[in-house]
Amino acid sequence: MEQRTVGRSGLRVSRLGLATHTWGRETDADDAAAQLAAFAEAGGTLVDTSPAYGDGAAQHILGPLVRELGREEFVLSVCSGQRAAHTDPAAGPAPTSVRWRVDASRRTMMRQLDQTLGLLGTDHLDLWTVAAWDPHTPLEEVAATLEYAVRTGRTRYAGVRGYDGWQLATLACAAPLTAAQTPYSLLARGVEHEFVPAAQHHGLGIIATAPLAGGILTGKYRDGVPADSRGADEATAAEINAGLDDRAVRVVDAVVTAADGLGTSPLAVALAWIRDQPGVASMIVGARDIGQLTGVLAAETLELPRAITAALGDVSARTE
Repeated sequence: MEQRTVGRSGLRVSRLGLATHTWGRETDADDAAAQLAAFAEAGGTLVDTSPAYGDGAAQHILGPLVRELGREEFVLSVCSGQRAAHTDPAAGPAPTSVRWRVDASRRTMMRQLDQTLGLLGTDHLDLWTVAAWDPHTPLEEVAATLEYAVRTGRTRYAGVRGYDGWQLATLACAAPLTAAQTPYSLLARGVEHEFVPAAQHHGLGIIATAPLAGGILTGKYRDGVPADSRGADEATAAEINAGLDDRAVRVVDAVVTAADGLGTSPLAVALAWIRDQPGVASMIVGARDIGQLTGVLAAETLELPRAITAALGDVSARTE
């Protein structure tokens, strides 16, 4: 798998990253182990996790697997700054789903960072990011926390996720940022107006999340909602249904047409388009099982012709 540098830093990551947000919920420990092994075998290095994933279960699963396969094989990316309302992630996986609230205070950020290092069995992360903009924590405190974590060796690089363009630009002037993580897909191109230019201006590498728009860009919802899909899950159905508008239909039809012409999958086309956008260092993709991950890994070798890249860009552009 091709490795890319993140922005104007020396950090190198695989251009496809593995998400662990389904681990401990839709993905059990055995399937998680198979996924990580297959990902590493394919040359993947970037693995993304959080204390909030699986209400803490994802990190409990990931830690032993990283130790077994070798810490040096992976670029570990973790976010902090979301606090469980009623449970303590350090106490282990929660029995039921809990609510998470934004809390980027130094106290919460550092506590979560140290807990994560213990769970993953490592003395440092490769990339540590703020989970979201926190209007209740002073910007100077967030910047100082990131700087302290880098200076003390707890993380090699720092970044943010879930920020708007102006928020990213503001923090980048005060903190040692390397990466900016944001939802980015053929159906989510609003970040191109301010977020992407801000990241490029400050020399940050963009890590795209949700590049398949919750599975919509795979074409699975063209003829209805599959029973085993996120669209059929009460927790995510509203989000998926909101994305199934007329524009999405046009974009998905174009993706499917391109895939048919290239003899590949719509999933591969959608991933390849985002992967090759300016400033994108990597994209984070999750899979419920090893079968889904196999399809994702197959997309790594697809190179889109320029004409198809341009046509997809035209059909997915917002006119308003």
